[in-house]
Amino acid sequence: MNIYGIEANIKNIPELDPNFTPLYVFNREFLKTAKKTISIAIERAGGEMARVDSFIHGTNEMKAADEYYINRLVKTILWMKGGFRIFVNDKEIYDYLSKAFAKGGIQDFDNVFMSGIFEHEFEVIYTEDIPETKDSPKKIGGHLDGCRIGFDAGGSDRKVSAVVNGESVYSEEVVWFPKTNADPDYHYDGIVSALKSAAQHMPRVDAVGVSSAGVYINNRAMTASLFIKVPKELYDLKVKNIYIKAITDTFGDIPYSVINDGDVSALAGMMSLDVPNVIGIAMGTSEAVGFVDANGCITGWLNELAFVPVDCQPNAEKDEWSLDIGCGVKYFSQDSVIKLAPRAGIKLDESLSPAEKLKIVQGLMENDDKAAVSIYTSIGTYLGHTLAYYFDLYKCSNVLLLGRVMSGKGGDIIIAEAQRVLLDEYPEFAAEMKLSLPDEKFRRVGQSVAAASLPEIKA
Repeated sequence: MNIYGIEANIKNIPELDPNFTPLYVFNREFLKTAKKTISIAIERAGGEMARVDSFIHGTNEMKAADEYYINRLVKTILWMKGGFRIFVNDKEIYDYLSKAFAKGGIQDFDNVFMSGIFEHEFEVIYTEDIPETKDSPKKIGGHLDGCRIGFDAGGSDRKVSAVVNGESVYSEEVVWFPKTNADPDYHYDGIVSALKSAAQHMPRVDAVGVSSAGVYINNRAMTASLFIKVPKELYDLKVKNIYIKAITDTFGDIPYSVINDGDVSALAGMMSLDVPNVIGIAMGTSEAVGFVDANGCITGWLNELAFVPVDCQPNAEKDEWSLDIGCGVKYFSQDSVIKLAPRAGIKLDESLSPAEKLKIVQGLMENDDKAAVSIYTSIGTYLGHTLAYYFDLYKCSNVLLLGRVMSGKGGDIIIAEAQRVLLDEYPEFAAEMKLSLPDEKFRRVGQSVAAASLPEIKA
C-alpha cells in the first residue's frame, strides 16, 4: 500500500483485513530515503527523558510523509514511556507538532491525558540542545521473605493472597463492580476488606504489594479505568492516594508498592520463566502490557501499548476513547475478535456485552469452526508483524501472551501464526524472541502472589 508516497508492502496479509499495513514496515521503508537528521526528546516525571534520533526528508514533496512519520513516532514514545514536554530541533517539525499536539489539535487526547497524569501542562519546545535519554529503572519484586499481602485489583473481581516466605497460605477472589461505582468509598472499603481478610491468615503483615490496572506514579493512581465513574473532584481527593491510604490506615508504616498490572504480569512471567527481559501482553478487555528489562528491573514507563499505533492503513478502526485509528487496542483485545467476526460471517447480537460476544466466538473455536479459525489466524498475523515493532522498541527477548483472547484453541492459533509470520518476514527478530503462554508455574506464582513480592522489607 502507498502511504504518503511510501510503498509499504508485506508478504503475510491477515485473511480478514487485507489492507492491514504494519506501521513498522512503513517506518522501515520511510527511513530508506529519509536523509535529514532530526532529534526529539520527551520529558516525563522526575526529569526522566526519552530521546530518539532519526531522519526525515525535509522536502515539500515529502512533507505529508514526514509529518505522518513524526506524528506516529511521538505518539508511540508518549504511550510507551509517558511524558508532558516534547523537545525537537527541526523548526518545521516543531511548527507541526505544536499544532498537532495542542489542546484542540488532532492529538488533543494525548495532550489532555498526559497533562492529567503528570499534573503538568503539555508543551512542545524548539531547541538545538536536545536532552539525552535518562531512565531510572528499579529492581523491584521477587522479594519472598516475611509475611506479605499481594492484592490484584481487576475490573470484575479482586484477588488477594497471604504469602509467607514465598508460599501462598491463603488466597481469595471476590466479585466486585469498580467500573460502575461512582463512590470512592466503595473502592476503599473493598480494598481494606481484602487486606484484612488476608491478614487474618498470618501472624503479622510485613509488606503489601498491589497490582492494579491504570497509570501509577510514586504509588499514586494517576488514572485508572477501575475508577472511571468517580467524579474528578472526588478522584483527586480520594482516589489518587487510595492504595497508600488503605494500606497505612490498616497496617501503619510498613513497606508497600503499587504497580501497573501489566508490569506485575511481566514480573510474574520473569519469576516463572526464570529469565529477565520479559514483555507481557495481556489481550482482554483492552491490550495491557508490562515490561521487565534485561536487568530484571521495572522501568517506570507507561507501557500503554493499547494507544500505540500499529496499522497505518487510512481506514483503520477507530478507538472510541482516543478517537485515533490503527492503535493496538483494536488488534490485541476482545475488540479485535468482535471487529473481525462479521468479516468472517459470524453474526453477533448487538445487545450482548463484549465479553459475551467473545465467549460465542470462543465456543465456535472449540468446535474448530472455520470462520472462528480465520479470526484467530488474522489476529496472529497482526501479532507477528507487530512483535517486530515491539522488538524494535523494547529489545525484548521473551514475550508472554496472556488474557482471555489467548485462552483455549484460539490462543494456540494466534501464537503459531505469529511465530510463522516472524520467521517468514522478520527472521532477524524471530531468532531473538521466544513466545510463551502461561504455564502451570506461572499460574502458581499468580498475579497477586507476584504483587506480594514487590516491596523490599528493610532489615
